[in-house]
Amino acid sequence: MPAHSATDDRLTRLETQLRELEDREAIRNLIARYGPLADTGNAEGLAALWSEDGVYDVGGYGEHRGQAAIAALFTADTHLGLMRDGCAHLLGPLHISLHNDHAVAVGHSCVFRRTSSGFEAWRVSANRWELAKQDGAWCVTRRVNRLLDGSEAARAVLAPER
Repeated sequence: MPAHSATDDRLTRLETQLRELEDREAIRNLIARYGPLADTGNAEGLAALWSEDGVYDVGGYGEHRGQAAIAALFTADTHLGLMRDGCAHLLGPLHISLHNDHAVAVGHSCVFRRTSSGFEAWRVSANRWELAKQDGAWCVTRRVNRLLDGSEAARAVLAPER
């Protein structure tokens, strides 16, 4: 049996680093799909970002569990009105903490709405995305979204993991 070498250790570290980078990129891409799907009203595509029993906890709009309930958010009057007016869902850079097949991504989002004088920020929020790798692909298991209204609860969403 060959002896374990420094090269073996180096290859193991490189494989681990590559897997982590691939996971981070997959998570960023998953979350980046949210805005264009929301802006085009693709409720089924949006819901498919979540696991079957995933949760979307939206400040001011309640907690929605399961893909059907999440899809319903994007066919409701509020979202349809945003789309009629013209809107853009933008998500800022994310801080991602990886834990094997689970991850947490924290960052900001802003929904812009077109008005008669241009675009205005309609909703600026803190977001915590909890994700899991299922069958080799990342999905959202829970998203918490809170308006940045000065409350401690909103700031807590952005707090680093403990």
